[in-house]
This record gives sequence, C-alpha cells and structure tokens, in this order.
Amino acid sequence: MQNVDLIKNEIKTVIDTCDKLIHEEKFDELVNFYTEDATLVIKPGMNANGREQIKSAFIKIASYFDNSIKPVEGKMIYLVAGDTVLVLAQTFLEANQTATDNSEFSMERRATYVFRKIDEKWLCAIDNSYGTSLVD
Repeated sequence: MQNVDLIKNEIKTVIDTCDKLIHEEKFDELVNFYTEDATLVIKPGMNANGREQIKSAFIKIASYFDNSIKPVEGKMIYLVAGDTVLVLAQTFLEANQTATDNSEFSMERRATYVFRKIDEKWLCAIDNSYGTSLVD
C-alpha cells in the first residue's frame, strides 16, 4: 500500500524545486527533473521533446519574459496510480510588467503535469502548463 500523502509531498517538493530553478535560470539542473523522453508544451501546437529540447525551450521562454519569469503554484490536486502521478495545478506566471504586458499568453493557467517514479526519483514526463485549454 502506497502512502499517498508522502507521494504528494515528494511531488510538491519536486515542483517547488523546479519552479525555483526556472526562476534562477538553472536549466542544466532543471532538466534532471525530467524523464529522458519528457514532453514540454511550449505553447499550443508546439512541444519540446527530450531534455536537450526542453532546456533550449526554457532558455527561449526565459528570454521571452525578459529573464524575469517566476512560476508560482496555487491549488494542486494529485491523482496517484502506482508509479505515475497526474497533477492538476493552478499555476501563475509572474514576470516584470513589460514582459507580461507584451505577452500573448495567459499568466494564470490550469496546468497538468505527469510524473513517473524512475530509480526512486519522481521525474516529470509531461509538463503542460496550458492543461486542457489545448483543446479549445
């Protein structure tokens, strides 16, 4: 029997660490929290696949937001099934005023993340900050 509360805490710690690494632009460290074959939704219709593409995407995203992006998580729901967890999250992107004024993308999102436990570590397999709005 798995301890769901422990899993939730472990995943929350990973997400908080990743948000901090994004804000600090430590992308070499960040990609170690992704599976080798992970997918990052950059924007609707555009994905990055694998750690190298994800790293490149985060560098471009940081530049787009004037190197001031700071993800902040709101409410999160965790759906646990063995070594896989789906996280439904209210995610806010903070950035300096110029970057947010010029952005065509919402700064408040309903994100979906999929984590898998690999070698005793929780790694992000799918990072979709747009959530189900992709089907709009």
